[in-house]
Amino acid sequence: QVHLVESGGGLVQPGGSLRLSCTFSGFNFDTYHVNWFRQAPGKERELVASAGAFNGGTLVVSAVKGRFTISRDNDKNTAVLQMNSLKPEDTAVYFCNARRSPSEYWGQGTQVTVSS
Repeated sequence: QVHLVESGGGLVQPGGSLRLSCTFSGFNFDTYHVNWFRQAPGKERELVASAGAFNGGTLVVSAVKGRFTISRDNDKNTAVLQMNSLKPEDTAVYFCNARRSPSEYWGQGTQVTVSS
C-alpha cells in the first residue's frame, strides 16, 4: 500500500527556517521523480522543487531559488525540503509528490505559515 507522510510544517516568523520531510512507502521510490508543491489560499497548486529519479538533478523554481533546497535519500525513502529565509508569501499548504508516468502519488499536505 502506498503511503506518503509529511512532517515539519508549522508557524514561523519571517526570515526563519523550516524543514519539511516526506517518507515514502509501498512503491519503488528511487525510480520516481520527487516533487514538492504548494497551494496558497485562493491560488492554484504550484511546483516548488523537484529531485530526479535515481538521484538525478534537482531544481527549484525562481520564487524560492537561493532559499529552498530539495534533497532525497533513496536508502531511507525520504525527501526533504529545507526552507530558509521564509517570507509571508511562502505561506501555503505544502505537498510532497512522487511521479513516474503514469503513476503519481500525493502526500496529505502540511501547513506552513510565515507570520510575525
